[in-house]
Amino acid sequence: MRTRRGNYPSATDGITFSIKPSLQRKRRHVVRDVEASSTKVARLSCLRKASFCGLDDLPNDLLITIIAFVGSTASSPADLVNAMLTCRRFCAAATHPQVLANVTVSALVVKASSWSDGSHRFLKQCADAGNMEACYTLGMICFYCLANRGRGASLMAKAAMASHSFALHSLAVIQFNGSGGTRKDKDLKAGVAFCARAASLGHIDAMRELGHCLQDGYGVVKSVSEGRRLLLEANAREAAAAAAATAVSSSGSFVEAVLQKAANCRCINCPNHCPSFQSALNKADVIQRVLLDHAGMITGGGAECHSILQLLQNGGCSLLSDFGCNVPPAKLHIANTFLVDWFDLNPPPCGLRLCSHANCGRPETRKHEFRRCSACGSVNYCSRACQALDWKIRHKHDCRPGADWEELDVDVANQAAFEIMDEF
Repeated sequence: MRTRRGNYPSATDGITFSIKPSLQRKRRHVVRDVEASSTKVARLSCLRKASFCGLDDLPNDLLITIIAFVGSTASSPADLVNAMLTCRRFCAAATHPQVLANVTVSALVVKASSWSDGSHRFLKQCADAGNMEACYTLGMICFYCLANRGRGASLMAKAAMASHSFALHSLAVIQFNGSGGTRKDKDLKAGVAFCARAASLGHIDAMRELGHCLQDGYGVVKSVSEGRRLLLEANAREAAAAAAATAVSSSGSFVEAVLQKAANCRCINCPNHCPSFQSALNKADVIQRVLLDHAGMITGGGAECHSILQLLQNGGCSLLSDFGCNVPPAKLHIANTFLVDWFDLNPPPCGLRLCSHANCGRPETRKHEFRRCSACGSVNYCSRACQALDWKIRHKHDCRPGADWEELDVDVANQAAFEIMDEF
């Protein structure tokens, strides 16, 4: 083929050609696709603005107040997490110190099997914000699980300064045992002081611990009558708490019998004759007042004539026992639950024992730290409160008499004698 400028190459010369589509037509399709996608984006943005315009218009302080209320009423960590996943503003507001300071104990539950840096960071943020439950829980984890004694003790001390009864009792146990140090680091007077403060706040275990200390003269001037009074008050509070919890959960025959006996009582000091009893609307409060008021008459004499006390004793719930009432144990604190699960997965080093009370979880920080049972010597406890709880649950069926000590091997007997001397 010949052109004006010369010969044009043909297919016979080995050169092929490809015809491309029109660029103008392709540009028209691209413009149409862009316009359609922009229209969809505009519609989605309009829908989002229409659905979240109320949240966007809320002021920050009101939004923080809403999330703080959610955190203060949360029954599990999922409640707070679901609120954080609602939108970005909720997620940002959930990390505000005001929200973290009011988070409930149920929202702070951390499983030992899923412990991570994120869990540690969350508890630390709550503790730094002023949440005393987070301070105590993280303090127990650091002291016993992570072996960070100084950090754990400081966090528990921070909670104790804010009158946290569980932190006060835990510090008392540490002082009694000299945990984290040597035998010379025991401070019995400090332990008694912590117990007295926790007992004044109504902590049952601390009240029972202080009662035994007063009866035995352990770290304090011996006073059998005052110690006995504290033990009886601890038993009464334990029975009242158990009965109140039963009343809230169900209307059992035991609870109805308590209310019936209280209504039929003709005692002048009975709360049935008080206006506060008549105006009380909560059945749990009524039961707790009845039990505490009647149990408080034991030291005054004539307690045998009160039908409410006879009802408790007939049901196997003796208020006169040094080891507490035969009622279901109270709900465990999340710190103790974490300790129990942690040491099930990570047993303490060889030679260190756990407290024999199954719901305690505290391990020894040195050998021969905990005290053994004076009757059989086969179990050990971090405190007298754990001994009392374990006795009524399990150990009273397994404890052997003192004569069985003679059947033990010489090495075991010498070790047990050394542990008993270690307490002095």
